[in-house]
This record gives sequence, C-alpha cells and structure tokens, in this order.
Amino acid sequence: MKLHYILLLFIGFFWAPQTLEAQSFSQEIGITTGPVFFKSDYGLRKNRETNFGNVGLGVGLVHYINFAYSADCQCYHSVRYFNNHFKVRTELTYTETNLNHFGKEADKNTLGGLQLRSMHGKATTLEIGPSLEWYPFLIRISERARDRKIAPYLNLGVNLVLYNPEVATDLPGRIGAINNTFNEFLAPFGEESYIDPSSGTTYALKGGAGARYNITKRSSVLIDLRWTYYGNDFIDGLDHDNPQNKYNDWAFWINVGYVFYLNM
Repeated sequence: MKLHYILLLFIGFFWAPQTLEAQSFSQEIGITTGPVFFKSDYGLRKNRETNFGNVGLGVGLVHYINFAYSADCQCYHSVRYFNNHFKVRTELTYTETNLNHFGKEADKNTLGGLQLRSMHGKATTLEIGPSLEWYPFLIRISERARDRKIAPYLNLGVNLVLYNPEVATDLPGRIGAINNTFNEFLAPFGEESYIDPSSGTTYALKGGAGARYNITKRSSVLIDLRWTYYGNDFIDGLDHDNPQNKYNDWAFWINVGYVFYLNM
C-alpha cells in the first residue's frame, strides 16, 4: 500500500471530529475487534471447510456523531425523529485473512488437488468510511443506564478500501506457471491474468446490525455483525472467469467493542 494514502486516511479520521467540536452534537469514540469470515476465490462456495477455514481478524477505530445530545448545553435536543433515532458512524478498519483452498477438489489425490492444496494467499485491507446507524428505540432513553440498557441498531454505509493481496505456491516456480497452478486460475491466451497480487483501491458497500449495552452513563459495549461487499474481485489477488465465480469478494465480520462518550 502506498504510504501517503494511509497517512491521508489517518489524518482524515482524526481531524474530522475536531471540526465538529463547535457544533451542537455530542461525540463518541470506540474500538472494535473480531473474526472476519472472508469469502473469495479460495475454496468452494457453501463449503463448510471454506466457511470456517478462511477466517481472519479485524480491528477498528470508530467515531460517532450523536445528534440527540447537545454538547453546548449538556442537554438533550427537542424531540425530532432524526435526532433521536440516527447516529453517523465513521470507522477506520484493518483486516487480515490467510487464505487456503478447501473442498473436494483440493482433497483429491491428483495433480490438480496438489496444486490447490499448495496454493496460499492473504487478503489485507485498510478501510475508512461513514455509515448511518438507525436505532429503533429513542437514543435519549437508551443512553440512560438506569432505563433501557440495551440499544439495538441497523447500519448502512460505504468504505474507501486499500487492499494488498498475496498469492503464492509451495510448489517449485512462481505462481501462475502451468506446472504449479490449477488450470482454472490460468487465463486463456490473450486475456488478462486471473492472478494479480498488486495492491490497489476500490470501494465497499457495508451493512449490518448490532446492539449496545450500557455499562455506565458514559460508556457501553457493543456486538456488531457486519457484511461488506467489495467493488473489486482482486481483494484476494484472484479473479477467474469461471461459472462458480459469480460474485466479487465479500466478508462477514463479527466484532465486539467498547464506546466512550466524549462530552456527555
């Protein structure tokens, strides 16, 4: 990944909240982490070994704008639906997943099976982006620890993604050669290669659901279920033109986190 892109992401993530200090919002910061189930061109679709074998780890820094509470007057805003049911969430996340081929083809005692078992990869992403988070219950009530402590929510958003894949083989030679690469990952003559470990940028659509549990009046823990669909199929370094490759790479992330309210 290019260093200046990473620096811009970090600067933007930490600078943006400072520009909002003078506004009549409250702010929250937090951290999340958990397993990432990465769905890519490695393994077979709907295969149990693939689903539970290609699992990585993600960590995230989150920032919230809470419209229900005003930092200026240390009070709740008047009752408006948007103020009392929505927050804007900005998140910077890093994920890393080691990838292997699983399934009946990889288990075969054939040259193709050996080629698949010997092929390994890694999908690494750095992502930043906003999402709109909707709370079905009033935020002002959910944030009073003595009242309703559990606050469920849904969210939807978009990320800028920097990705840096790795693709390799344990067999002699460089991956992509006829003798060490499974035939489905070999592009026909004249077509672009199906294997490209170059880093790049793309977008991702994200959506999910979760719940917060208030532990004090100024902090809460959360559990978050996140689905991310990438705008590029080379997040894992592979993009083969075969019937079973119907979708771009995507991921399902289960994470837990801690949130602290800055000015409440």
